Amino acid sequence: MEFRQFEAFLAVAEELHFGRAAEKLHMAQPALSRVIRLLERELGTELFERTTRKVRLTPSGEALLEPAKVINVHVDGVRRIARSAQQGEIGSVKVGFAGTTGYAIMGILAREVSREHPGISLDLQPQMYSGEALTMLRDGEIDLGVISSVAPVGITTLLARNETLMLALPSDHQLAGQEEISVGQLRDQRFIAYPASHGSRVRDAMLSLCTAAGFVPHVAQEAPDPYSLLALVGADVGVAIVVGSSSHIQVDGVSYRPLIESDISLPVALAWRDSNPSLALRTVVALAKNAFPQTAAD
Repeated sequence: MEFRQFEAFLAVAEELHFGRAAEKLHMAQPALSRVIRLLERELGTELFERTTRKVRLTPSGEALLEPAKVINVHVDGVRRIARSAQQGEIGSVKVGFAGTTGYAIMGILAREVSREHPGISLDLQPQMYSGEALTMLRDGEIDLGVISSVAPVGITTLLARNETLMLALPSDHQLAGQEEISVGQLRDQRFIAYPASHGSRVRDAMLSLCTAAGFVPHVAQEAPDPYSLLALVGADVGVAIVVGSSSHIQVDGVSYRPLIESDISLPVALAWRDSNPSLALRTVVALAKNAFPQTAAD
């Protein structure tokens, strides 16, 4: 049995006229008659009473009418899904991200996707820092990543924002009363940092700033995400160099201060593999270019 047989049956049942049903289906009347006869043969019963003057449903035809309508609705749904998938309007896009900036970027992008293409779902993979995200992109394990590293050949990027760096420190810290702080003043401080193994660019920037100030920072503890990191700062475990957007996170016992050496700019971008065939990814990238228009021409 084929779907087209039920479509033919419904057309004849609605028109009760083979000629008009054939026109509706854009097929020749003899071909339509053959389709109906084949369906009747497969079902083992006649569906229509045919005379030279009229066509009407048999009891078997009446019984088949509602099931055929249900089948037709499902077939139409399958066709719509297939067309939507072909046009990149449905599907899943796996996204790796981490840090305060990553959460902010994902919030903006997720709203755009939900509003414009609700058939696309973002499979969010948090706590995936820049280096790890690039590796996962290269290996095809994620579709889209938030990175702050230089992308290798084969990876395209879209700049989402430029971040500055600042200091998060306990509110009762001896340096908290200053309007801005020099990295050199942190020589004897304990630092909270993101894990070295994850390829965090914020950690790399912290090491670069401290090295330029003439010391190696003492990392007292590592934290997997910005919320855990700031909680440790608030608990007076240490201080942390964070991106400027972290100041939007209000944690008890944590204060933020500008760094005098805050001229380092940390570009954060969305990245994807050029050879990724996903049509849903292409749709999400197009939405990202609208969401972050300052670099849409890149």
